[in-house]
Amino acid sequence: MMKQKQIFLCAINNILSGTCKEDCKFCAQSVRYDAKIERYTYKDVATIVEEAKIAKSHGALGYCLVTAGKGLDEKKTDFVARVAQAIKKEVEGLNLIACNGTASMEQLTYLKAHGIESYNHNLETSKRYYPEICQTHGWDERYRTCENVKSVGLTLCTGGIFGMGEGEQDRSDLLEAIASLKPQSTPLNFYHPNPALPIKTRNIGLDEAVEVIQKARKRLGEDTLLMVAGGRELLFGGNENRMFEAGANAMVVGHYLTTKGSEPLKDQHMLQSLGYEIATTCEKH
Repeated sequence: MMKQKQIFLCAINNILSGTCKEDCKFCAQSVRYDAKIERYTYKDVATIVEEAKIAKSHGALGYCLVTAGKGLDEKKTDFVARVAQAIKKEVEGLNLIACNGTASMEQLTYLKAHGIESYNHNLETSKRYYPEICQTHGWDERYRTCENVKSVGLTLCTGGIFGMGEGEQDRSDLLEAIASLKPQSTPLNFYHPNPALPIKTRNIGLDEAVEVIQKARKRLGEDTLLMVAGGRELLFGGNENRMFEAGANAMVVGHYLTTKGSEPLKDQHMLQSLGYEIATTCEKH
């Protein structure tokens, strides 16, 4: 595959951390597993705006506002909307993405009216394997939220996590389900084990991860932004050329929700050394 000329960068901000009561076995933000992470409610809005400015200075075009918890309620919806408005007033050129779990069409419409342009809700794994990693809510609920996102005219960002003990068929089924939603962007995450979590090991290596990216690009087509997100440094550190050559054309820059990422300057140098440019607009052509 020919090299993509431009790589799209996205940054994420955990604006409400570690307070989730769900039992997702892959997630350090669940209070059930007592993972050693920073936990807080409703980060200061001015702080989030300053962090958005920093992300923009590092080349991020997408900025994702993430809240822990199963989904949106009235207070959380209002908070995300206020944060979006505050960022829009002070930072130009950021595509604002909300990632707040299960959401109704009414809640999503409200967020859209207040500056959110895209909504991220990952299917995580196949419908068949989902009960193995979560019992407190079902896979169909996740799929419905993705449908709601498209119904209200927000752009959809949906992907999943690979390496949580699933089989080859589960990975194929997940990609099929993602493709059926025709998302604008798809984050591919690779499981990052945490000693506090029930899933103790990652059952995916570098070659298999490359294969996942290749299959995702083939299945989703050339117009989808294909992003390597969580677990990138663990699997691809020093081999980033392989993920781009496999078809990825976007990545998360900076830190993740509960784990540290590469320093943005290091990533910029890496992209430059590989012959890629950092995209400066969300338009692909």
